Amino acid sequence: MTNRTFALAGLVVLLGTAGCAGMSADECVVSDWHMIGFEDGARGYSADRLGEHRKACSKHGVVPEFAAYRSGHAEGLRDYCQPSRGFNVGSSGGRYNGICSANREAEFLDAYNSGYHLYNLRSRVNAASAQISSKEAELERTRQEIRRTEEALISRDTLIEDRVLLLADLKELSERTGQLEAEIYVLIEERARHEQQLASYQAVLANSGY
Repeated sequence: MTNRTFALAGLVVLLGTAGCAGMSADECVVSDWHMIGFEDGARGYSADRLGEHRKACSKHGVVPEFAAYRSGHAEGLRDYCQPSRGFNVGSSGGRYNGICSANREAEFLDAYNSGYHLYNLRSRVNAASAQISSKEAELERTRQEIRRTEEALISRDTLIEDRVLLLADLKELSERTGQLEAEIYVLIEERARHEQQLASYQAVLANSGY
């Protein structure tokens, strides 16, 4: 790549993130289309993304340099279609758009699938933790409501007919407390299983060089 290419790299990264938001006239005019193609390829975008750039720049009377873009995009794909990148994309929950060539795709997909399985295992642990936190928060609110109900029940100012309703509320709140405690117990066991599966798989990955 030329020195000019590297000098414009920061601008190109900004343009790549702009996407459909549009490129300004100055951005379209000074853009290094080879570098834009490289960045798009290195991020896993197909060459069809040039259409978005063309649409944005057409508003400013600028036509992208197709050959330069395609050349840069091919170089970017060579960087993207590496097993290490496939694993990183998968482990972050990213999507693969089927853009790697046949001679690179098999290894890329193996690594991607390994990473994506790791992502799923982590997600299960995180989901269980989130559910536990939610249930625990509800349990605390329910216990607070029980305390308020009990205080109202023994208050001298509470009418007899209101005490009947408060007793019914207290029974319902107590039942909900038991349900929540049981649900939290199940979720904690579930999270423990997921954590064990995650730890085992991480050990497999470590032995595989990841």
